[in-house]
Amino acid sequence: MQQTRWQPAAALPALRARAAVNAAIRAFFAAREVLEVEVPLLAGATVTDPQIESLSLATTAGQRYLQTSPEFAMKRLLAAGSGPIYCLGKAFRRAECGRRHNPEFTLLEWYRPGYDDCRLMQEVAQLLGAVLDIDRVERLSYRDLFQRHLGVDPHTASVATLQQLARRHMEVDWEDGDRDIWLDLLLSHVLEPQLAAGLTFIYDYPASQAALARLQRDDQGQWVAKRFEAYVNGMELANGYWELSDAGEQRQRFAADLERRRARGLPCPQPDQQLLAALAAGLPDCAGVALGVDRLIMLKLGAASIDEVLAFPFDRA
Repeated sequence: MQQTRWQPAAALPALRARAAVNAAIRAFFAAREVLEVEVPLLAGATVTDPQIESLSLATTAGQRYLQTSPEFAMKRLLAAGSGPIYCLGKAFRRAECGRRHNPEFTLLEWYRPGYDDCRLMQEVAQLLGAVLDIDRVERLSYRDLFQRHLGVDPHTASVATLQQLARRHMEVDWEDGDRDIWLDLLLSHVLEPQLAAGLTFIYDYPASQAALARLQRDDQGQWVAKRFEAYVNGMELANGYWELSDAGEQRQRFAADLERRRARGLPCPQPDQQLLAALAAGLPDCAGVALGVDRLIMLKLGAASIDEVLAFPFDRA
C-alpha cells in the first residue's frame, strides 16, 4: 500500500500566525485607503524575464500561464484609473523548490500612483514594522554595497574583474561573458550573507537589471535602474520599482529578454500585448513592490524552512 502524507506540514500555530499576518496586511492598506483587487491566476501571456520560468497548461481557449506575479494585470487596472491598489494572493514559478522557495507561493503586491522608489521604501518599512520587530533600517545603494565589501564599483567593473572577485571568494570553474551573472553571483553568495540584522534596502541597481523599472542618472552621472530590494536579517523579502511607463521602451526590453532567452535555449513566450496597450494608453507615474508573504511569516516565526509555514507544500499538494 502506497504511503501517503496527508497531514499538513505546518503546525496549527503557524497557520494561525499566517491568518494574523494576512489580517494585519489588509488592515494596513484599509487604513491607507488602498483598494484590494483580484486578478486572474491564468493569463494568456507571461513574463519574458530570463530569470523566471512560468508554468503553463493547455485549455480549450489555447495555452494559458499561471501568473508569476499579478503585475501585468494590476498595471492594466492602474491605466484604467484604479488609483492605489494591492493584491494578496497566489503566484507560481517553475523549478523553485528549496528551503525558501515553493513553486506555489503567496505574494503581496501593491502600487502607489505619485510615489517614486524612495517614497515606496518608506511604506515598505512601515508595513514590515507593523508585522515584525525591526529596530534597525539601513539604505545602501548597490554601488555602496559592492564598494564597502569588495572595493569595486559594480557599474563600471569589467567582467574579468568580477570573475576574479568571484573566484577569490568561491569555487567557480566556468566562464561566462555576461556581467550580470557575475554581479548576481557576488551579490547572492558574498554580499547578502554580510548584511546586518534588521531591515536593509539595496537600491539603484545596474541599468542592465532594470526589468520593468525606469532608468535615471545617479549623483555620479551613471545610468541606474530605479529599483530596490528589501532584506530582513539577510533574507530577500521584497522587490520594488519606480515603474517604467513608456510602452516603446518596454517593447524593446521584452525583445532584449527574448534574445537572451534564445541564447540560453529557453522558451520564448510572446510579450504581453495587453500590458503594452495599457502602457500606451497611459500608466500613471507610480511605484510598485512585490513582497513574499511566506518568507515574511518565516521571519515572524523564526522558521528555518518555508515548509514550516505552508499547510501543504509542493511535495504534499
